[in-house]
Amino acid sequence: MEAGMAEADGGRVRVKVWDGWIRLVHWGVAALVGFSWWSAETGRLDWHILSGEVILALLLFRLAWGVVGSDTARFSRFLRSPLQGLRHLRHLHRREPDTEIGHNAAGGWMVLVLLALLLAQAVSGLFTDDGILARGPLARSVPPDMADAARSLHFIAFDLILIAVGLHILAVLAYAVLKRQDLVRPMVTGFKRLPSAMAARAPRMGSLWLALILLALAAGVVGAIARQG
Repeated sequence: MEAGMAEADGGRVRVKVWDGWIRLVHWGVAALVGFSWWSAETGRLDWHILSGEVILALLLFRLAWGVVGSDTARFSRFLRSPLQGLRHLRHLHRREPDTEIGHNAAGGWMVLVLLALLLAQAVSGLFTDDGILARGPLARSVPPDMADAARSLHFIAFDLILIAVGLHILAVLAYAVLKRQDLVRPMVTGFKRLPSAMAARAPRMGSLWLALILLALAAGVVGAIARQG
């Protein structure tokens, strides 16, 4: 296992908090959701289905990585009680230094909500059949009324994803304006500048080979599903 790196930077330290896999899923899924919308709007449904399958593979990997991956990726490390999340939001207006190594108490729940909505979107797409152009690879395995229900869920989940993403962006902006905390740069570079006393708490980064195996398994599962169509 690769240890998280910490580099001195004045009175603070530059701590590696996000591994490359978390950042890959974060930005990859964000780009693919936009691409999925565009491909659906322009009638490029083969690309739309392929994009959804890639999203599903990344989500399956993220779920597995949330169990056995880097410290800051693990659900057990960042999911706290809903009450703690609400308490954290009560102090959103306070300008204070960033001392969170990973997701804060409220951010952890946003991650869970987004993952659940994205999974609902991707899985429902597998069973969707519009009867004209688009048919998910598992649509033939369910009765027509279930395929119709999956199609409805697919549209509803997308609307909810847009709402959740909007709230996520507003929260990031609020942290930048009210607390003077930059949450975007760490998700790009992987590093945060934290108080020097926190250097010893640099999170453990997960195994490269384990990540590659999990990603290959996730891709294999989705590939096997895709071949059902």
